[in-house]
Amino acid sequence: MLSVEEVTKEYTTPAGPLAILSGISFSLAAGEALAIMGPSGSGKSTLLYILGTLEAPSSGRVTLGATDASRLDEASLAAFRNKRIGFVFQDHCLLPQCSVLENVLTPTLVAETAGDYEARARGLLDAVGLGDRLGHRPAELSGGEKQRVALARALVMKPELLLCDEPTGNLDRRAAEGVGALLLDLHRRQGTILVVVTHSPELAAKFPTRRLVDGRLERG
Repeated sequence: MLSVEEVTKEYTTPAGPLAILSGISFSLAAGEALAIMGPSGSGKSTLLYILGTLEAPSSGRVTLGATDASRLDEASLAAFRNKRIGFVFQDHCLLPQCSVLENVLTPTLVAETAGDYEARARGLLDAVGLGDRLGHRPAELSGGEKQRVALARALVMKPELLLCDEPTGNLDRRAAEGVGALLLDLHRRQGTILVVVTHSPELAAKFPTRRLVDGRLERG
């Protein structure tokens, strides 16, 4: 269960406090998904980074399962993020010098527990249609293929929570449709909690949707 309780975020500016998020509250159980839409600058990515523990809220609380990440020290927080949260960003963020398989395995390099990660990585790459491209470098892939690698990488640790920030934003229409369909299919099969931030009505239509307006979540 992901629980978000009265989360606020503000930044200090020369003109005074700038409120970005105001009293955000919602919850999602395992296997549930939410798409968040809203205009540029509305705080969508900020909210996603707070959910992913990459940024701390000004007030409020985010818990995943029984864990309140705000109570963890830096080392414990890094381990928590690595094991329990997967990220897919607009820019695939692949390592250009590494192969497809090596890129998917990067989160496992700091894993605290042993596991047959390579077999899982190969299985995920088969699932995203890249089982025959394991040794290729990112420069040899299309934009859509790179995002499929990023999706496999995000899922290799079997995270409870998958966060996607504009995962189709840099893709043409055909590639975006393919990645969106794949994201929906893998989400259903993996049973993760999924939160997607997007400007794309086509992607948002695949999931329950809410809009972020003036720092608050409204029904889509």
